[in-house]
Amino acid sequence: MAKVKQKKITIKPSIMINDLIEQYPQVIDILIYDYGLHCVGCIIAEYETLEEGAKVHGIEGKDFKKMMSIINKRINE
Repeated sequence: MAKVKQKKITIKPSIMINDLIEQYPQVIDILIYDYGLHCVGCIIAEYETLEEGAKVHGIEGKDFKKMMSIINKRINE
């Protein structure tokens, strides 16, 4: 039987935080416990992108790229 290859999902930094956690709840633990982004329950999550939220919490540059890599890996597991 042939193995069906699924298309890899790649999250963009411009995704709204609310959209991210609604579509991919498996990343909530990463955001909260690994990166201190408690935006999950915050009203601002509806109006802020992942990149903006990370920046507010001091997650930029290499740290942001690493976080994005971890999130994308979790989503594609």
